[in-house]
Amino acid sequence: MANLSKERRDRMIAKLEELKLAHNDDASIAALNEIENALREKKYGLVWEEHSEAVDDMLRENIPVLVEDPDMRLCRDPELPWNFIIEGDNLQALYLLEKTHRGKVDCIYIDPPYNTGARDWKYNNNYVDGNDEYRHSKWLSMMKSRLLVAKRLLNPRDSVLIVTIDEKEYLHLGCLLEELYPEARIQMITDVISSHGSWRDDLFARCNEYLYFVFLGSATAALTDDDMLHTVKHDTVRWDGLVRRGATGKRIARPNLFYPIYFNSNTGKYDSTGDPLPLNMDRNKAPVPDNCFAVYPICTDGSEGAWGASRSTFIEKVGKGYIKFGKWDKKKNTISISHLQAGPIKGIENGTIAVLGRDENGSVILGTYDKLVQPMSVWFRTSHTAGDHGASLLRKIIPKRKFPYPKSLYAVRDTIYFCVANKPNALIIDFFAGSGTTQHAVNLLNAEDGGQRRCIMVTNNEVSEDEAKSMTEKGLKPGDPEWEALGIAKYVTWPRTVCSIEGHDINGNPLKGNYLGSDIPMADGFNANVKYFKCDWTPRKPEDYLLSNALCLHIKEMIELQTAREVDGEKVVLILSKEDYHRVFDDPGAAAKAEEVWVNENLFFNNAEMSILREKHFKYIPRVFFSQELKEAGEYV
Repeated sequence: MANLSKERRDRMIAKLEELKLAHNDDASIAALNEIENALREKKYGLVWEEHSEAVDDMLRENIPVLVEDPDMRLCRDPELPWNFIIEGDNLQALYLLEKTHRGKVDCIYIDPPYNTGARDWKYNNNYVDGNDEYRHSKWLSMMKSRLLVAKRLLNPRDSVLIVTIDEKEYLHLGCLLEELYPEARIQMITDVISSHGSWRDDLFARCNEYLYFVFLGSATAALTDDDMLHTVKHDTVRWDGLVRRGATGKRIARPNLFYPIYFNSNTGKYDSTGDPLPLNMDRNKAPVPDNCFAVYPICTDGSEGAWGASRSTFIEKVGKGYIKFGKWDKKKNTISISHLQAGPIKGIENGTIAVLGRDENGSVILGTYDKLVQPMSVWFRTSHTAGDHGASLLRKIIPKRKFPYPKSLYAVRDTIYFCVANKPNALIIDFFAGSGTTQHAVNLLNAEDGGQRRCIMVTNNEVSEDEAKSMTEKGLKPGDPEWEALGIAKYVTWPRTVCSIEGHDINGNPLKGNYLGSDIPMADGFNANVKYFKCDWTPRKPEDYLLSNALCLHIKEMIELQTAREVDGEKVVLILSKEDYHRVFDDPGAAAKAEEVWVNENLFFNNAEMSILREKHFKYIPRVFFSQELKEAGEYV
């Protein structure tokens, strides 16, 4: 594994030694030694030892491609869009996702390795533990390369990146995000995930983790109307005093808002509204209708103020019941006056605030309502407990299959909700998918509000360190069927996804109970479709065959990934050769079924054939898929 920073430093130091031989006067030697000392100094902050990865070497000589596993396909409703699980190194998969989804992703949620030193992640096929002096720089190198691609995937006008982390790397991660996303608004949230805490010798027990939200463009955190995260569900409507406050709440500043409101001298009931008084007129000398007294906007200090509504608006609000009159003070001949602001009025008019009736003065009587409020920056909710709603839930779905530290389903659901609540067709990507909680959470969110959000999850198929040792002792190695069957993707992520969608555990038993806080039975599963793709490689410059022929074999997966539709050969058709064209369009029945047609732009068609294709509104296979690679191989102009 190459330490790129050290290699660059060594090259510069070697060059300095050459310069010392050529410039050996005292002044030159002193200056060159100072430069050398600066190069040898340990760097802190955002300067770290950059490391290459094995996947970097593979990318230089090979092109990532996707291969579908036809036996790992679940379709509950062919009319719904497809979700995908991609098995492979996530940098390899991100290379392909950038071709299909650049600038199109609404939300990226990732739960990367926390780099605790507990050998919970690998770098170049080796577990990284607390004794590795470069473990922080390896982690930062790994994260930087992936976060850079993530930035290119996200919609710059309106999207959110979410990264979870704990105290081991949260400072480094925050600095890295600030450096890579300088245009974004970044906020760190604290989420309590354990009521008991995790023991820390001689320190405080850890009961929380952190979530960085990186808001791009116009993206915002959605308001919520449920009782989660310290919000208030049922609230009463506030009536605001009609007298203005502040510098603009004086008669001299807003004379047009200083007008009398008349009340009957015998009953105290509202009678009428007068015109604004000229600024030089004494209110005490202004005429008053017979059998009435006037109320003006007088501040608490006795000075003359201004009403919070114009005369015409006040009269309109009185008619609609949006003005409330207080108790008549007969000694002072005053009555307090309140009104409804624009927010409650909008709620009344759109039906979210119920009008229960009117009082004796005609003012509306309002019911309580679900108040939309901002979520807090500290989350303390029992449903986010990882043990109860992460590990326990996973055991219920795939009993006896171990996965370390799965997230609470509801913690992930809530986190994603704040970013895509108002986007029912959002695309969410998770390229550290682990046990598959993100797809499960997206499916649950769709079931709750009827959305059709999609999810693409990327995970490797590594086995645990203990399992690797055990199988190695048996003479097995990576790539053997027995080894691959115990990998994360095939042993945990895929079965969890299938079982949660179909509503049963891996033994076929219906899942018991409802999802927390809802009336959605777990046994009902979800209306969702999912395919399983695996990353593979093809050489960039093959010697024995044309690269274009090799890449054509993987176009189908790229189109499906980009469009979320299945290229089934009937409704969605791929034309890679003239034989494909004749197979479809020489058969009237097959031609009639074709709804979406993708065509290899290197094929030549006569006028009649082009006319048929145009009737189907055909599309050329996007050049961005592999045109650069074909140019490098000399096969594309």
